[in-house]
Amino acid sequence: MFYQLYEMNHAALQPARFYADAVRLFYSNPLNPVSHTPFGRSVAATAELFERTTRRYGKPQFGLDKAVVDWKSVGVTEKTVWSKPFCDLIRFERALPAGRKPDPKLLIVAPMSGHYATLLRGTVEAMLPHADVHITDWVDARMVPAAQGSFDLDDYVDYIIEMFHALGPDTHVMAVCQPSVPVLAAVALMEKRGDPFVPSTMTLMGGPVDTRRNPTAVNLLAKEKGIDWFRDNVVMPAPWPVPGFGRPVYPGFLQLSGFMSMNLDRHIIAHKDFFMHLVKHDGDSAEKHRDFYDEYLAVMDLTAEFYLQTVDTVFVRHALPKGEMTHRGEPVDPKAIRNVALLTIEGENDDISGLGQTQAAHDLCINIPVDRHAHYVQPAVGHYGVFNGSRFRSEIVPRIVDFISSYGRQHRVAAKPKLVRSAKS
Repeated sequence: MFYQLYEMNHAALQPARFYADAVRLFYSNPLNPVSHTPFGRSVAATAELFERTTRRYGKPQFGLDKAVVDWKSVGVTEKTVWSKPFCDLIRFERALPAGRKPDPKLLIVAPMSGHYATLLRGTVEAMLPHADVHITDWVDARMVPAAQGSFDLDDYVDYIIEMFHALGPDTHVMAVCQPSVPVLAAVALMEKRGDPFVPSTMTLMGGPVDTRRNPTAVNLLAKEKGIDWFRDNVVMPAPWPVPGFGRPVYPGFLQLSGFMSMNLDRHIIAHKDFFMHLVKHDGDSAEKHRDFYDEYLAVMDLTAEFYLQTVDTVFVRHALPKGEMTHRGEPVDPKAIRNVALLTIEGENDDISGLGQTQAAHDLCINIPVDRHAHYVQPAVGHYGVFNGSRFRSEIVPRIVDFISSYGRQHRVAAKPKLVRSAKS
């Protein structure tokens, strides 16, 4: 009943939020003389802070309607090109001139770990000038009726394989954080089956491929508690009256609480600074705070079966690096990967996926020729800096673009290559 109580508490605060918003509007209205005084701005700031910290943030929009391609601004249109109950595949179609050489197809697999795919808005925006970008738009589990069935890690892998088939040959894939393991598994299965739609390149960014290396607080918690603790303490039925009422889920607000507790002092200081920006009438700084937290505080639920299977496979049993991971009873063997070029990217200060955890993919994919391995550590960035921000745009994106452009369909290996060691260096 915990989730239902959470919903009831949110509903009970609704009148207070309406009142706070009315107070904010009254004391920030320029026609009100008090709004130009420190007292008026303090009251308005207090009311806004209360309303923002007690509301539920809805799913944000990508809002990417333009991109600069070949030094010219072109229109961008979002189109759903593939759809299943738990995911839509969105293409950012650019209005390019007729006859222009097509850019490589890029599938960005967004993390299904509590936040919406719009968390990668900056990632998509940075890649639009260089690629025909598609992204997985995972659906909030509480919004999927229970009649649609379950969704677990095996289904996730199936979804990825189906997307590769929908996009066709010579696609490039970029997995950001959590999907590094299922994407690697999907590619391994496709190579093992001789699937012609296997991607040309695979870029894994800040992913927990082997969490035994430099374990972070997240990894240690999973190891300490074990899967039974997570099943008993964080899985709850979706509350009434959402469409997925009764579906067992891992609530997004619990995931968000975990993320915020890791850097609680930073979030408290950020909200204090937001209050002072409002009082000082520093609109630009206040708007940056709103933009960031409108995205960061928008969370979605995960199906219980997907969450528990992921925790058990990736963080508790370390099944992939131990060679014990299976997909619907079929062994997942990264050694089967021969034709896909592999790029791994890590952040020097990543406190979610520690250094070396993503690089471990090279030690698993030992049959990829040595010249198709690449690894890069971005100095002075944390987890989010691996796929967003100024250093991502200026230092990481050019490396990804160069890697993708170097390994297209024409670089595939027809015959079995000689067994090679992983390119650790």
